[in-house]
Amino acid sequence: AKRPAARARKKRMSYNEDSDDEDFAEDPKPPAKKRKTKNGNGRSSNGSSSKAATPKTKKDKNGKKKSSTSATKKKRTPVKKSKTPIKKPPAKKKGLKQMERAERISHAMQAYLWWNAEDPPKGCQWVQMEHAGVSFPEPYEPHGVNMLYDGEEVVLTPLEEEAATFFAATDPEGMHLGNPKTAPIFIKNFMADFRLALGKKHMIKDFKKCDFEPIRKHLEEQKLVRKAITDAERKVNKDVKNTAMFKYGYSLVDGHLEKVGNYNMEPPGAFRGRGEHPKMGKLKQRVAPEQVMINVSECAPVPICNVPGHAWGELRHDPTVQWLCQWTENINNQNKYMQLAAQSSFKGKSDRSKYNKAAKLCGNIDKIRADYKKNLTNKSQEKRQLATAMWVIDRLALRVGGEKDTDEEADTVGCCSLRVEHLKFDPNAEGDDNKEIELEFLGKDSMLFKQTIDFGSTLYTENNGMGEQVYKNFERFCNKKKSTEDVFDDLTPSDLNAHLKSIMDGLTAKVFRTYNASKTLQDELLKTEKRVGWKRLTAAEKVVEYNNANREVAILCNHQRSVSKAQVAALDGLGTKLETLKLQKKLLKKILKKITSQGDDAKIPLKKDPTKMVAKATKAADKAKTMKEKAKTKEEKIAATEATEKSKVMKKAVAEAKFTEMHLWATKPNKTQVIKRIEMWTEKIKKMEMNIKHKDDNKEVSLGTSKLNYMDPRISVAWCKKNEVPIEKVFSKTLRDKFNWSMAVPPDWEFNEEIAKQG
Repeated sequence: AKRPAARARKKRMSYNEDSDDEDFAEDPKPPAKKRKTKNGNGRSSNGSSSKAATPKTKKDKNGKKKSSTSATKKKRTPVKKSKTPIKKPPAKKKGLKQMERAERISHAMQAYLWWNAEDPPKGCQWVQMEHAGVSFPEPYEPHGVNMLYDGEEVVLTPLEEEAATFFAATDPEGMHLGNPKTAPIFIKNFMADFRLALGKKHMIKDFKKCDFEPIRKHLEEQKLVRKAITDAERKVNKDVKNTAMFKYGYSLVDGHLEKVGNYNMEPPGAFRGRGEHPKMGKLKQRVAPEQVMINVSECAPVPICNVPGHAWGELRHDPTVQWLCQWTENINNQNKYMQLAAQSSFKGKSDRSKYNKAAKLCGNIDKIRADYKKNLTNKSQEKRQLATAMWVIDRLALRVGGEKDTDEEADTVGCCSLRVEHLKFDPNAEGDDNKEIELEFLGKDSMLFKQTIDFGSTLYTENNGMGEQVYKNFERFCNKKKSTEDVFDDLTPSDLNAHLKSIMDGLTAKVFRTYNASKTLQDELLKTEKRVGWKRLTAAEKVVEYNNANREVAILCNHQRSVSKAQVAALDGLGTKLETLKLQKKLLKKILKKITSQGDDAKIPLKKDPTKMVAKATKAADKAKTMKEKAKTKEEKIAATEATEKSKVMKKAVAEAKFTEMHLWATKPNKTQVIKRIEMWTEKIKKMEMNIKHKDDNKEVSLGTSKLNYMDPRISVAWCKKNEVPIEKVFSKTLRDKFNWSMAVPPDWEFNEEIAKQG
C-alpha cells in the first residue's frame, strides 16, 4: 500500500524559546486514511494490520495486566503550557531603498569609465552628440505695483516695471548698494540703462527723486507668501523642476549619457559683477533663441526650441569643441556656453591632463630654477626683469597678469601688471637690513592680495633661494618711478608666456600654481605623518591636520573669501555653547564633591521636565502647518509664514533650554554616573574647541578652491587610504563625482614626474 501523503512531507518543528529540548514537538499531522483488514474472526476491522489490532499488555505494580492503549493515553495527556508572553506578529521586512529617477540615472552613469574607453579621433572631442538645447526662463509677469517719483505714483509698462523691479530686488544694505564705494557706480549704471528703457520723453530723470520702496515691499511680501508653500505644492514644484532636468539636463555623447552643467539660460537682471566692477548695475537683457547657436552631430535631431514663435539662431556640427550651445551676453559682449557638468568625461580628461602636466614640472623644476636664478643678476634689464617675474610666479604663486581697460572690467593685477603703488618697502619701519615688502593689490575676482614678504627669511634664502637678490631687484625696478608706473616696464605678458613655453611645452603660470599647490599639499601631509603619536590620532583629528595642510595651499594661492554675517553668527553661537559646556563641567565637579562628602543626603539639582514647553512648541508648529494648508489669500499665507517663524523661535528656545540642563539628571545620580558625565563633558569640550578653531582659522580662506582646481586629487585619495580616513571626510560628493577617475590610486601613490608619462 502507498504511504499516506502526510508522511511523505518533511516534519516541521516548532520551537518555544522558554522550553527545554523536550518541548520540541512535531506539528499535528492530518489523520491517516483508514484501511479495512480482516481479524482472526474473519470480520473486517479498521486498522493498518491485524498485528496492529492486537493491543499489547503490561503489568502494573500489583501484577495486573493493563492495556498499552491506556498507557498511550496517559502519555498523550496534554502537558501544561508554560506561561510565555504572546508573541507579536513579526515586523515587516524593510525593503531596499527606493531610489528616485535622478539617483537611478546617476548610478547608471557611473558605470561608464571614460579612462578605460577608446578616445575619439585626434582633434575631436566627440563623434556623436545629441541634446535638447537650452531651457529659457518664463516671460515676465507684471505685478502692477507702481514706484514713486517725486512722491507721486508712476505707471510703468511691463518692460519698464521689470527694470525697476531688478533694482528694488537689490539689497539696499548689501555689498553693492550698502558699500559707499560701489553704490555710486551701481546707481549710475542702472539709471543709464533704466532711462534707455523709459525713453527720452519719460518724466523719470533724477535718481534722487525715485522711490522703489513700494515694489521692494511687494517683493518682501512675495517672499513670505512663497515660504507658506505646502508640502503638496512643494512636491508639484519639484516635479516641474525635475521634468525640465530630465529633458534638458542630459546629453547623449558617443552612446553614453552625460550630465549637462548649466542648461538654464541666464535670466535678465541687474549685473552685479565681482568686487568694484565698473559695469555693476547695468541691465542684463533677456536672451532670445535667435541669439543662440546649437552644436550637435549631423545625425542627431535638432533640439526643439521651447519658446513659441522663435527658432535657433544657428546650427553647427563641430566635434572639435566641447560646448553644446553658445550665445553672446550684452554686458561685456563675451561668449557664454552651455557645457557638460564638472563630473563629465570632457572635464575629467582635461583635469587629469592638467595635473599630469604639472607633475612633469617635478622633473624640470631644478633646471628651470637654475636658469632664472642665473639671470637674477644679469646686466640686461629685460633678462633681469624676466628672471624676477619667474621667481615671483614660482615662489609667490602670482598669476601673469596683463593690461586691462578699467572702463570695461575691474582693475585686477598680476605679476606683469604690478605697479609701484602695490609695493611698500619696510612696511613696519624697522630700518637697518630689513628685507620686507608688503604687496597689496586686487587679484583675480577682485580678491585682495595683501601679504608681507620677508625676502631675507630662511624660507626664501635657503638652498640658494636668492630672496635677498630679488629684494634688491625690486628696489632697482621701482627706483625713480611714479606710483602709477609699472614695476616690470620692460616685460609684457606675451613675453613671459612665450618664455615659459620655450622652457617646457605647455608651461604656463597656472601650471606653476598647480605644481606648487600639489607639491605643497604632499609635503605638508608627509610632515604631519612623521610627527610623534600620529598613528594614535583619530580620523577626525587627522582630518584637522589635512585641513591645516590645505590651508597652507590656499594661503599660497591667495584663495580668500569674505566672511558673511551668517559665519560670524555661527561662530558666536559655538562660542556661547562652549562657555555653557565649561560652566556645566564646573557644576558637575561641584555635584561630585557634594556626593563624596555628604553621600545620600546631598541635595543635587535635577533636570526640569520640558514636556509642557515641548508640547507648546509642537502645538504652535501644528497650528502653523494647518494655517499653511488652509491659506488661500495673500494675507492668510503671510500670517501662516509668520506663525511658522514664531514656532521655529519656540522650537529653538526648547533646544536651548534642553542644552542648558543637558548635564543634569531627571533622578538623583550616583557617584559613578557623575564621574562618567564629567569625562563625557571633557571630551565634548575638547571636540568643540577643535571645531571652533578649525572654523575660525578657515573663515577667510577658501579651502574648496584649492581642492577643486589646484591640488591633484590623487594625493588626497592616497593619503586617505594610507591613513584609514574615509574619503567622505575630505571630499564632498560633488568632488568625489568630479574626480571619480582618481579613486583607484594605491595608498603609496606619489605626485612626481613619473605621473606625467600617463599623458
